[in-house]
Amino acid sequence: MKKILSGIVALFCIGGVHAQVKMPAASPTQFIKQEFGLGSIEITYSRPGLKGRNMIGNIEPWGSVWRTGANASTKIRFTDEVTINGKKIDSGTYALYTIPAQDGNWTFILNKGVNNWGATGYKESDDVLRMKVKASKNPGKVETLTMQFSDVKPESLKLNIKWEDFGLQIPIFTNITDRIRASIEEALKSDNKPYWQAAAFYFDYDKNYKKALEMVNGAIASQKEAPYYMVYQKAVIQKKLGDKKGAKDTVTKALEAAKAANNENYTIMSEQLLAELK
Repeated sequence: MKKILSGIVALFCIGGVHAQVKMPAASPTQFIKQEFGLGSIEITYSRPGLKGRNMIGNIEPWGSVWRTGANASTKIRFTDEVTINGKKIDSGTYALYTIPAQDGNWTFILNKGVNNWGATGYKESDDVLRMKVKASKNPGKVETLTMQFSDVKPESLKLNIKWEDFGLQIPIFTNITDRIRASIEEALKSDNKPYWQAAAFYFDYDKNYKKALEMVNGAIASQKEAPYYMVYQKAVIQKKLGDKKGAKDTVTKALEAAKAANNENYTIMSEQLLAELK
């Protein structure tokens, strides 16, 4: 009787109830985030592999809207306003599409259809941005669809999309200088003046080296003992202003302070700057 019952249970399990087995996703999802300007850019996409197939121009036909991924639509989110191809793009989430072209002049698209399943439901009327991008040739086949950011600077970066033989590079820009300047100028009216941040802004962003020197002097004066990194930065600014003697005297002090603090990086940088000033 036990054998009969065991056989019935076994048949029931095989024929009627299937155990759930976890398997790797065929096109695993990736989420990437890049801090940019005063915000960030986030991309969520599924990453198909070639798996011996010819994809672009074959399974993904020339001239057809491609989800630029797999499964659901690829999504890109901007937490702050950006500019792409001269057009301002408001903060928000967009579906990212491309149209492969045999002549190499692909189309890059940002679209409102974030709930689309891939390209299903895509409407050109929902496009927020449509631009031509010249595809480059990858040095070797890229097995898995890859997106990454490169050349990241305060107000510009590049989004790179690579798969199979093809690569796209989309420059993205943001304007933060004017907003930071307004914040700095307002903060400098307060009792607790952000001299060090202001010095960095006027040097790196505004290229106003006289103002940068004024601010770094304020930062140094506000300290009981000036940190070596502030003194070093003052020397860098003096060099930019053409004050070679002043820069030499200042960086000598920065070198002494860096050695006293056992800071190898600023010791090396100070020695290098001193050598440039000889």
